Amino acid sequence: MIDEIEISRAIIKAFLTDFIENLELDVVIVGAGPSGLTAARYLAKEGVRVTVFERNLYVGGGIWGGGIMFPRIVVQEEAKELLEEIGVNLRKADKGYYIADAVEVVSKCTAAAIDAGAKIYIGMNVEDVMFRKEDGHYRICGVVINWNAVELAGLHVDPIAVKAKVVIDATGHEASVVRKVKEKLPEANIKGKILEKPMWAEVGEKAVVENTREVVPGLIVAGMAANAVFGAPRMGPIFGGMLLSGRKAAKIALNILRKR
Repeated sequence: MIDEIEISRAIIKAFLTDFIENLELDVVIVGAGPSGLTAARYLAKEGVRVTVFERNLYVGGGIWGGGIMFPRIVVQEEAKELLEEIGVNLRKADKGYYIADAVEVVSKCTAAAIDAGAKIYIGMNVEDVMFRKEDGHYRICGVVINWNAVELAGLHVDPIAVKAKVVIDATGHEASVVRKVKEKLPEANIKGKILEKPMWAEVGEKAVVENTREVVPGLIVAGMAANAVFGAPRMGPIFGGMLLSGRKAAKIALNILRKR
């Protein structure tokens, strides 16, 4: 016998139980694109309590559409191992490039992060951050979340807070977390205009890794958000830099956690 109320009860109980356990975390990642999913996987493998908040009802960021809705992406030699280690099939192209199926990449990156122990919540928007002042410096210590549907509907509904020792902004071109901190906490002195340059794939791929760093104590920027913050070019449908940026963000977060 199928009972509709038992179905409802099971969903509500399971979600609330899990969610309550994820209100105090080591790391919050904002954005479930390639850099966010990769960072989550590497952090979870190290036993870090990490949760990803994605405002859309899907994960994967810009991977799905590949190039102009051809669902294929490119990675370069330096990054192919990050996909090989999670079982993504790669086909060699010319001059050190590798082709991957966009749907397979999203699916396996997501499954690998979850299998490692990361939590991923969709439909949740990080609309603000929590901060404290320690030894004369501002530190980001969590995020403020609401359902994305609330924002889309223009409703006045108060959000709730999630505590974290480290926050990673992996929100892509928008760099929404850093943008919010720069706007509401100018004393934090975040450098940069948050304005990415037009496409130059070679420079952008190198810069996205170099620009992955802690921009305010407790706040790391990764992926295209890193290039946007520091005014570097976009790259189009080559995703190796995104993956490498996610791995670097995880390493930076681990170093911060060990020091604290």
